[in-house]
Amino acid sequence: MGSFGTLLFFVLGIIIIIKGGDWFVESAVWIAKVTGVPNVLIGATLVSVATTLPELLVSSIATYQHYYDVAIGNVVGSMVCNIGLILGLTALISPIKIHTTKFSIKGFFMLLCGVMMFFLAKDTIITPQEGNVFLLMFIAYIILNILEFKGSGRNTTGQNHAVDLNKQKIKINVTKFILGALFIVIGARLLVNNGVAIAKLIGVPEQVISLTLIALGTSLPELITAFSSIVKGHSEISVGNILGANILDIVMVLGISSKLGEQGIVINYQNIMLGATIHNVPQALYLDIPIALLMMLILVIGGTLKGSISRSIGASVLGIYLAYLGILAKLFI
Repeated sequence: MGSFGTLLFFVLGIIIIIKGGDWFVESAVWIAKVTGVPNVLIGATLVSVATTLPELLVSSIATYQHYYDVAIGNVVGSMVCNIGLILGLTALISPIKIHTTKFSIKGFFMLLCGVMMFFLAKDTIITPQEGNVFLLMFIAYIILNILEFKGSGRNTTGQNHAVDLNKQKIKINVTKFILGALFIVIGARLLVNNGVAIAKLIGVPEQVISLTLIALGTSLPELITAFSSIVKGHSEISVGNILGANILDIVMVLGISSKLGEQGIVINYQNIMLGATIHNVPQALYLDIPIALLMMLILVIGGTLKGSISRSIGASVLGIYLAYLGILAKLFI
């Protein structure tokens, strides 16, 4: 297969994974309501988890196939993209008002998860046992979400009586659920395999492709949601989505993915050209994760102090994101 075919299948993977995710979330929420699952559980768990399935499948498949650079790069790249590109652009277009208490709780939990990721990856491997720490944090996050939903006074009873139960609707939603799950799996495989092939074709590390193209592809649902929220005048929704997505990228995606590798997720060393000297370093620890933590810090501290995601915060994280892309280009291309 030529380079054009590889790129075509990569783009096809992005389209399939986005459409599959859309169908899966929509049908999963409908099925949950029909079966009488309380709204608090639907909002706090099902939707958040379902929207992170693209990242989960990409990193899980990559770990299973021993493409560890893709697995870790997809997680870190998605977080950087979520904050730098999505929230950065959103805040630049229109400053985002936030509920300071809720934002601070989720924001500092995200920071805690980011620091824990760096700490556990310091020895250049996230073992299956260390993955258990992330899974415990995942459970803590779900409990935190449920308490928040209950505290906000949202209806916690099932709404199955309000759901259309005619045969046509049942067929449509069950079909969407099955096809959605299938599309996410197929799309993830296309992204991983063709992303690795693109990296080999253009002569850059797999991690660079996963930090940029693959991460952007799996973050497109968040990007679309953010701009849709702006148009509808509910840009604060995008902040909650981004914080939740970043937390789940760490605790759920890394937690589950670490169980699928023989040793876990290995942080590989990369040859980086600095001046006239080549340095062999674990890029994720020296560049990628620190950039993600810096963005988190600016977002959380700035948002908490100002009570909003201002244009200056948006410009800061967007500037860091663009500079980061520039660094990757200079080091590897």
